[in-house]
Amino acid sequence: MSNENLKLGIILGSVRQGRNAEAVTNWIYDFATKRNDNVNYEIVDLADYKLPLLGAALNESEQQAADAAIKAWSEKMASFDGYIFVAPEYNHAVGGALKNALDHLKPEVANKAAGLVGYGSLGGVRAHENLRLIFGELQVADVQTAVTFSLMADFENMSVFKPADYHAANANGMLDQVIAWSSALKTIR
Repeated sequence: MSNENLKLGIILGSVRQGRNAEAVTNWIYDFATKRNDNVNYEIVDLADYKLPLLGAALNESEQQAADAAIKAWSEKMASFDGYIFVAPEYNHAVGGALKNALDHLKPEVANKAAGLVGYGSLGGVRAHENLRLIFGELQVADVQTAVTFSLMADFENMSVFKPADYHAANANGMLDQVIAWSSALKTIR
């Protein structure tokens, strides 16, 4: 199957001020777009969507803004054939903002593939494991290979992103898998 017209969203999964996720997201976007896969990549910054806490009671004016944000998030996520989630690890888990954003979705992401790019003291792997459980419920096929950046080894002073060259092999493997699975799953939607 051809990759032509395949559209993958790179989800910047942190809303924290001073977040390292922007540098990591830009790195994976630049890496992916240089591969000549005939795939359209788009960065989606979770901070651009002011999503309410799922189930929170809101007054009428807040509810209108929340409904608009939920609709925009839902439509954006539905527009992709697959995803690459940039997920920092907070307190040995996926961050609350990304978990909440995923809780607002289900049919929009079902039968699509996802790759994981993380960072943290152990490369974000515990956030990845949390996400794999969530993806199972959302019917998202997460791929095996992940990209994991260490705050101690890949960031100077835990803030200036300087990834080691060896991450390219995992990035290529993860992208190959996401593209293959996204192409295959597109045939059943």
